[in-house]
Amino acid sequence: MSDDILNLDNEMTFALYACSKGLIQKYSPVLERLGLTYTSYLAMLALWEHDRVSISELGKKLYLDSGTLTPLLKKMERQGLIVRERSGEDERVVYISLTEAGRRLRDRAERMISALKSSLPENNTLAEALKKLLPYLYGI
Repeated sequence: MSDDILNLDNEMTFALYACSKGLIQKYSPVLERLGLTYTSYLAMLALWEHDRVSISELGKKLYLDSGTLTPLLKKMERQGLIVRERSGEDERVVYISLTEAGRRLRDRAERMISALKSSLPENNTLAEALKKLLPYLYGI
């Protein structure tokens, strides 16, 4: 068996981990100016695409469990970005919707994130390649 298989430099998971950590560090100052954490930014991206989704749907889209998502959404609600509303048909279902402030934040975020993304080489190519892995990893 080749020693290259267990070489850190050849390990895809390490490269992904290191890149993810580095990208989050690049995003953090921009997100801080928007009043968002990286995870709340991801939630806002999903809500800007499809306003009014159930917590369950949002969790599936972001690959987050309710233990992570619930405190995040409570904080976002305190910030005035979202509102949570129980379904009239099934009280177990809670919907998340953007407030006007949450919708307005999109314009600022778009300008700031656009500048950041344009400074990252191969951003779109890499994102497309990684998305192709998701069905294999999550059985989508």
